[in-house]
This record gives sequence, structure tokens and C-alpha cells, in this order.
Amino acid sequence: MTEAISIPHNIGDGSRVGGGSAWVKYTCIAISVGFVGLFLVVPLASVFTEALRKGFGAYLAAFNEPDALSAIKLTFLTAGIAVPLNLVFGLTASWAIAKFEFVGKSVLTTIIDLPFAVSPVISGLIYVLLFGLQGLMGHWLRDHNIQIIFAVPGIVLATIFVTFPFVARELIPLMQEQGSDEEQAALSLGASGLTTFWRVTLPNVKWALIYGVILCNARAMGEFGAVSVVSGHVRGRTNTLPLHVEILYNEYNFVAAFAVASLLALLGLVTLVLKTTVEWKTRQDRAEAVELKGADK
Repeated sequence: MTEAISIPHNIGDGSRVGGGSAWVKYTCIAISVGFVGLFLVVPLASVFTEALRKGFGAYLAAFNEPDALSAIKLTFLTAGIAVPLNLVFGLTASWAIAKFEFVGKSVLTTIIDLPFAVSPVISGLIYVLLFGLQGLMGHWLRDHNIQIIFAVPGIVLATIFVTFPFVARELIPLMQEQGSDEEQAALSLGASGLTTFWRVTLPNVKWALIYGVILCNARAMGEFGAVSVVSGHVRGRTNTLPLHVEILYNEYNFVAAFAVASLLALLGLVTLVLKTTVEWKTRQDRAEAVELKGADK
């Protein structure tokens, strides 16, 4: 005879999760909220408070300076070059790793994670050793009147290096999870490889792609370490927004420094909103896919 198993009536209310009572839940919530408030909300609020300390006029004046405008333009230019290139790399690398078998696949997968393991300062130093005046290619570049270090090309290269894993790392797990059945079906029906990519592969990963691009763009605009090494800190020429904030702060121009920093904070908040929207849309699409599969069965 099978003995009936009794299930506690409160197993679903979370009061006994982890073997504790309600005070455990509220303690964890309080610690989490306190941590977020102390280390995220308070510093963010202080940035805007200091930026507006002398009024909105002084706040706007910080952005009217030629050096600030140059830093803003260079930041958007760098992100405008680095992000599309990383998008192309992320798509192609993810497609190759998830859909095909080839020699060196594991090596490529490992190399993609390299910027996560290497300090940004070290990555900037590597470019200096390669393209600097005393570097491996320094004399050749000087003879051909090409400047990479302490110029825009070096900033773009350093930014590409520290941001190229973001798109690929969002796409690879999703593509591997989806498999290649749909692509094989499209090819068997006569579709070309390019048509299969545009009509089958890309629609299936569009939200993960957008998510990776958002993270990549946020890192590109906020990168400091690698860019600081290769830029030379030339005011009005090679200073991005983070570097301009550092210079203003070191000159004790606190209002202008916090004003420019608030722009980066606003970009971060916009990124957070976009990230949350994409996550919500992704969950919605997955729920609809599950419902469709259940209806088919």
C-alpha cells in the first residue's frame, strides 16, 4: 500500500525557505536594500547634488566649454566605431561557435573571454608596446607618418579590446541552446546561407543581440583604464568623458567635474532602462514560444 505523503501547507509562502522563519526573509531584504542604497543610490544622488550645487546655469556652463564638447564628441565617435565592429564580430563568432565544428573552436571561445581576465590598464599598455614610438611597430609607423598611440585610433583600438566580449557572450549560449535544426530545415528547403541567417538565425537572437549591444555601448562610453593609457590626456583632442571628469576633478573644478559625471550617470540610467525593457521583452517572447509549443502538442 502506498503511504500518502503530506506536504506542509506553508511550503509555497517562502516562510520556511532556508530553514528559517519570516525574520530571515526580511533580514535578507533589508541587507539587500541597504547595500543598494548605500553603494548605488547614495553615490548617484551625490553626483547630481554636487553637479547642481551652484545652480542650473553653472551646470549647463560645464558643457559649453570647448574641451567638454570635444570630450563628448570623441566619446560618441569612439562608441560609434567600436560598437558596430563588436556587433559584427559577436554575430560572426557566435554563429561559427554555436553552429559549426572546427579546429580551434575551444581556443576561440577562450580568447573571447580574455578582456574579462586582463586589466584594462594592461590592455592599454599592450597597445603602447605595439604601436608606441619605442614599440614593436613604432619606427615603421613614424616613417609612414601614422600615429595610433596618443591619438583617436589608439583610443578606438583600446575600446574595441575591452568591449568585444559583450555581444558574443550574450549570443553564444542562446545559439547553442537553440541548436541548428531550424537552419538545417531552411537549407533543406532551398534557402541560401545568407537568407537563412537573415530570416531564421537573426530573428531568433534579436533581443539577445540588442542586449549585448546595449552593454557594449555602456562599457565603451564609460571605459577609463585602457583609454587613459593610450590617450595621452591631450585636452580638446584625446580626452573622452571619463578622462575629462578626472582632469576637472584634479583641477578642483568640482561642479564641472560632477556635471560631466552626471552625463555619464544619465547614460547609465538610460542603459539600465533599455536593458530592463529588453529583458522584459525577452521573457515575454519566451513565454509565448512555450505557449505555442504547448498548443502544438
